[in-house]
Amino acid sequence: MPIVYHDRSRQFHLYNEQISYIFVLMPNHQPGHLYYGPKLRDREDFTHLLELGFRDMSPCVFEGNARFSLEQVKQELSVYGSGDLRHCALDLVQEDGSHTTAFEYARHVVISGKPSLQGLPSTYVDEQGEADTLLLYLRDAVLDCEIELQYTIFRDQPALTRSMKIINQGQQHVKLDCALSLSLDLPDANYEMIELTGAWGRERHIETQPLHRGVQGIYSLRGHSSHFYNPFIGLKRRETTEFAGEVIGISLVYSGNFLGQVEVDAYDVARVMIGIHPQYFQWNLAPGDSFQTPEAVMIYAQEGLNQMSQVFHELYRTRLAKGYWRDRARPILINNWEATYMNFDEEKIVEIARSAADLGVELFVLDDGWFGKRNTDTTSLGDWYPNPDKLPDGITGLARKITELGLQFGLWFEPEMISKDSELYRSHSDWLLAVPYRAASPGRNQYVLDLTKAEVINYLDAALSRILSGAAISYVKWDMNRSMSEVFSTGQNSEFQGRVYHQYMLGLYDLLDRLTSKFPKVLLESCASGGGRFDPGMLHYCPQGWISDDTDAVERLKIQYGTSLVYPLSSMGSHVSAVPNHQTHRCTPLTTRGNVAYFGTFGYELDLSLLTKEEKAEVRGQITFMKEHRELIQHGVFYRLASPFAGNITAWMVVSPDRRRAIVGYYRTLAPVNVGYPRLKLAGLAADLKYCIKEAGERNYYGDELMQIGILLNDSTSGDYTSKVQRGDYLSRLFILEVE
Repeated sequence: MPIVYHDRSRQFHLYNEQISYIFVLMPNHQPGHLYYGPKLRDREDFTHLLELGFRDMSPCVFEGNARFSLEQVKQELSVYGSGDLRHCALDLVQEDGSHTTAFEYARHVVISGKPSLQGLPSTYVDEQGEADTLLLYLRDAVLDCEIELQYTIFRDQPALTRSMKIINQGQQHVKLDCALSLSLDLPDANYEMIELTGAWGRERHIETQPLHRGVQGIYSLRGHSSHFYNPFIGLKRRETTEFAGEVIGISLVYSGNFLGQVEVDAYDVARVMIGIHPQYFQWNLAPGDSFQTPEAVMIYAQEGLNQMSQVFHELYRTRLAKGYWRDRARPILINNWEATYMNFDEEKIVEIARSAADLGVELFVLDDGWFGKRNTDTTSLGDWYPNPDKLPDGITGLARKITELGLQFGLWFEPEMISKDSELYRSHSDWLLAVPYRAASPGRNQYVLDLTKAEVINYLDAALSRILSGAAISYVKWDMNRSMSEVFSTGQNSEFQGRVYHQYMLGLYDLLDRLTSKFPKVLLESCASGGGRFDPGMLHYCPQGWISDDTDAVERLKIQYGTSLVYPLSSMGSHVSAVPNHQTHRCTPLTTRGNVAYFGTFGYELDLSLLTKEEKAEVRGQITFMKEHRELIQHGVFYRLASPFAGNITAWMVVSPDRRRAIVGYYRTLAPVNVGYPRLKLAGLAADLKYCIKEAGERNYYGDELMQIGILLNDSTSGDYTSKVQRGDYLSRLFILEVE
């Protein structure tokens, strides 16, 4: 898998069997972008791809050469203040106030493998030859400042990662006002931009809009990646579908404030940028200091959105998530939150756990309300010791009783937060992110701890480690239930305040790294008031996340469908909850709730002891089904077949790597009347293999029939009144395919 440098033409060509990425050292010794797309045959010279031309009023690099302007060429690193008048990825301020720099080629190194990024989550390699990395060094001779652009190309996937490191080797102090991870100049703007947007309870809905002149983008300034936007941009051609056409996916491995935007200039060049949001960010680099940006992951797909998603799924499941649980199927769990909220005692918890064990559940998770004096959300965050009124034998005793039932035991924490009514606040009021002489804004009756402080990280490390080492705990639900405001670190100087948002994330990543190193077999699930911090950065430490507090099966169709654009099924926390649903008050059949929740990690969010005999029998069957098929569901190849954003039908399927087994999920929200005879076309099967479909009366079909013609659905509203398929709204069906 070569990374080639052609010395005569001064051109770099990164390629594998699927993609090529090409750039050149331009006459000013700065890197200019030439090509990103399907693999090209390597050649000595691609200079014909460097587009130069005269544009009136554009500043030029060289006196007397009006055809070479940084405003008009496509670049690998766009720098503010040096003749490029578009939005730029790097803005560096010198001691005299100047923003002008000239970062020119100094040297490059090609290495086998992929180096980690200090203090930051990133993708990695496990085996020799999986990836090669280009380190391109640019130097400003006046400042004696160096930039390391890191490019990694993977051998077997159309995937490339980028990041930037700025090293101050000079004698003066410099300030970073903007340091984005990636800048990519595309030669045309004939794309539609895909974003994952929403709010609490409706996270990661898919929105698509054509690019237009000017700037369009997504962002978060909330201190976390947020419910409102996910750190992902997709650019697809207008004719691209789930199964055909060109799409570029760009994802940021970061959990804090971010900016992702596309600027279309007057000549239809589309500049894509993503990285740490420059607003409220200023990072001072003293002599000898360096700054590392987060990693951006780029996927180029020629076979539609499903191909892009499958590359993200494989990469993020196996080379971003890490540790003991990376390749293991997830345990089926019961969480007591919607069963009891904070109103419980040990007897009630053990009663629910006993019912769960009898039905085949594998893990019991105790949610919020077990610590300090926590009976409402107004108190005790930070006091990580058990409430003796609820748990007289403590967490250790409860964990022992749960494990004696044959269940594993898990526990909820919200480590990053503090209540003013807490022993921790009374001892360390200066540990809040807050301006000491102004009122602080509470959110959910709580405040944010200052994770830029080493003493706060050390306290949390010790408090959580004490509980995790003192009881049989195999799972942690790590919650974070409010955004940041009044972001100020008490005791730090004014220069430090510009780095608080990012330093907080470095502190969080440090804490997660410590705990996962000490307790490698504890399964961490990330939660942020549902899906408020469901991003690649957290996935590095927490191989699964709670994708939304909205557990309604109908709403989950959109949430899970949108989430699957980037994230693997093994990362999606998905539970069956009670009806009427606690968020929407909708009543859906238990069968449908299970058929939606299967396509994720699977569990329950209700009081199993209150179910009827018939419901318990159905739950027992659901658990048996998931145990039989979870390896396929969580590790297979996922295909989206019909979008809930496009109509009344949702469908998806997962296929085993050898294509001999598959499970299809089909969902119809509202029942139509006297309609035609719809068919569902499948995907990803072997055309020449014969599949038996159990749900369709044990009938046999070749793969090509199922993909080209489809399954006749016969949903009892198509004129066939003898059909045994469930009638009414909220229909769901599973089709199990196995090769004879």
